[in-house]
Amino acid sequence: MAFVPHGQLQRIHGVVACMLLAVGLAGCKSLPRVVPDMDRRPPPVRLEGSQGPLSAERSRAILERLKAGGQGTDILSRHLAVEEAVAGSPLTAGNKTALLEDGPATYRAMLAAIEKAKDHIHLETYILDDDDVGQRFADALIAKQRQGVQVHLIHDSVGTIGTPDEFFKKLTDAGIKVLEFNPINPAQARKGWELNERDHRKLLIVDGRVAFLGGINISGVYSSGSLASMSSGGKTSQKPEEGIPWRDTHIQLEGPVVAEFQKLFLETWKEQKGEPLAELNYFPPPERVGRDVVRALASSPRDNFSGIYATLLSAITSAETNVYLTNAYFAPDPQLLEALEDAARRGVDVRMILPSKTDSWLIFHAGRNYYHRLLKAGVKIYERQGVILHTKTGSVDGVWSTVGSTNLDWRSFLHNYELNAVVLGADFAAQLQVLFDEDLKNSRQITLEEWRRRGVAPRFQEFFARMWEYWL
Repeated sequence: MAFVPHGQLQRIHGVVACMLLAVGLAGCKSLPRVVPDMDRRPPPVRLEGSQGPLSAERSRAILERLKAGGQGTDILSRHLAVEEAVAGSPLTAGNKTALLEDGPATYRAMLAAIEKAKDHIHLETYILDDDDVGQRFADALIAKQRQGVQVHLIHDSVGTIGTPDEFFKKLTDAGIKVLEFNPINPAQARKGWELNERDHRKLLIVDGRVAFLGGINISGVYSSGSLASMSSGGKTSQKPEEGIPWRDTHIQLEGPVVAEFQKLFLETWKEQKGEPLAELNYFPPPERVGRDVVRALASSPRDNFSGIYATLLSAITSAETNVYLTNAYFAPDPQLLEALEDAARRGVDVRMILPSKTDSWLIFHAGRNYYHRLLKAGVKIYERQGVILHTKTGSVDGVWSTVGSTNLDWRSFLHNYELNAVVLGADFAAQLQVLFDEDLKNSRQITLEEWRRRGVAPRFQEFFARMWEYWL
């Protein structure tokens, strides 16, 4: 079965959503106005550790260490007041983080964790292709299921529209519990079914102790011709579009924060009416395994507002020195646009790395429609060359960082189930900065003068795409 590009899936979303709108079955949602009061004194921030909430003194000591590592920046105290109010999840200390660059390295780490599983495996993904990569994961999961490790899988119905039923039947026949998120077949619709609501999360949890999340789906397009390094011994049925490799980022997490991601998986399973879960050790006693402070951030269309969106806005609004964003799909709402412009105008170094090539024509040109405004305000825009950019990462002031599945567009903020990790501290931010600098070296800067000289054709494409940006 041929791979369905993400851009094509977005077009399916858009067409279907507009059809629903036309018959009165869907309406337009709006993003909340987030107005952080950065002048008020924030309340004390309480962290959680392996033994539960930390004392006020211990929490304060950890935050002071993070501030010192951030070279005196006051961002922690300036934006945490807002983040605490909107996130709904605790800051957890004692975690260990590892950045994973691109598909091959991520798949190796994920498969190694699966191999070590003893109790259960939870996998939630938007795309799961029936290709060499998908088959490797299927074989690994089936092998663990046969060893007595219970596997639960959530896959999005639209994201796996090109994956044959036989692929999932092989999994269920082996005893794996498979749940299709919001089936596009109305005959299979569950109560509260919304066709335009999709599960865009990418999450793997093994034994409640290690979690993986970010932008990488399970598909051969991420192989970038590197499947040989995975010792597959087979050939890939899917090739990246036009032979272009895909650039993406994932994060591996261990420590108390894994329990927060576990709660989110179990909530989705229950919400989607998955069959009752077996009594397993989903929440083993948390252990302190590192020094990283992490917050699990999730959003869904059922929330009153996107916590990921509000947290990102609070970080940009409170930025003092720099905002560095790398993102695959950029179609900002007015408030995000204003936050980026305001940050640049007050002297913050705002840099964005965006795609030069994409699998979604509409979202690509919808985002370019805003280049003039951003460039005029002083935002620096770079387009990544030689790859299909699919990364969704950001850092602020060298101390606040995020990695996840969330794009900077209306769909992610309003219509999708998304998942991000926010990591506080200079050490992780420095690691993310290395990836940002590598991408920057392979990017071309777009200048205001150049953009003003662009022709009529791209201007028309931007105008046309902007009309559809809410649904992309």
